[in-house]
Amino acid sequence: MRRLAASISKCALPPPRRLASIATRALPRRRLACYALGDKVPDTAAAAFIAPSASIVGSVDVADDASVWYNCTIRGDVAAISIGPRTNVQDGTVMHVDSDALGGSGSTPTVIGADCTIGHMALLHACTLGDGAFVGMNATMMSHTTIEPGGMLAAGALLTAGKTVGSGELWGGSPAKFMRPLKPGEAAFILESARAYVGFARTHAAGIRELPTRDEAATAATSAPRWR
Repeated sequence: MRRLAASISKCALPPPRRLASIATRALPRRRLACYALGDKVPDTAAAAFIAPSASIVGSVDVADDASVWYNCTIRGDVAAISIGPRTNVQDGTVMHVDSDALGGSGSTPTVIGADCTIGHMALLHACTLGDGAFVGMNATMMSHTTIEPGGMLAAGALLTAGKTVGSGELWGGSPAKFMRPLKPGEAAFILESARAYVGFARTHAAGIRELPTRDEAATAATSAPRWR
């Protein structure tokens, strides 16, 4: 019994002052919201950046130097989602797939190529992006839509089911329609955007840390030992 009591004593929680200090030190630890769903497990490359507040669920493959930013939801439940190298999925984007259970002809994945930019708050549903495709902020891609390599969907556009944005084309509006060919500077901007976000992601991966709340910081300050 004495041995058992000694073991319990070693495992007991430290006094409140020690607890406050430990809690404060533990806050910078990076938390990733990646979830398995049954046998469907996310596969994120070591060189990918997944923001702590993003949610990645099920069959989701994120390649090297790709980035999934804050408050994104990437849900690969009834089909898979793949995100290619150096592609950036910006803050607040929602990405999903399609299922024959909803009246379609079969489960449809979402496939995102390399060097793509997906702007803030975009919605992508069971669609395909070729390499170097661009989706503007708050744009929507419905089921079975495609942006071919180097195509651009303008901010706020709604690409309705089954439509295809051709290579080097700019589509916009709701519903989205062909507007004009991309200018050389716009095409170059797409690739530059992807390169820039690789750098942004490395900066965030190396430097992000969670700070204590005001109350936690105050508690830690008042609980710290005072040396004389």
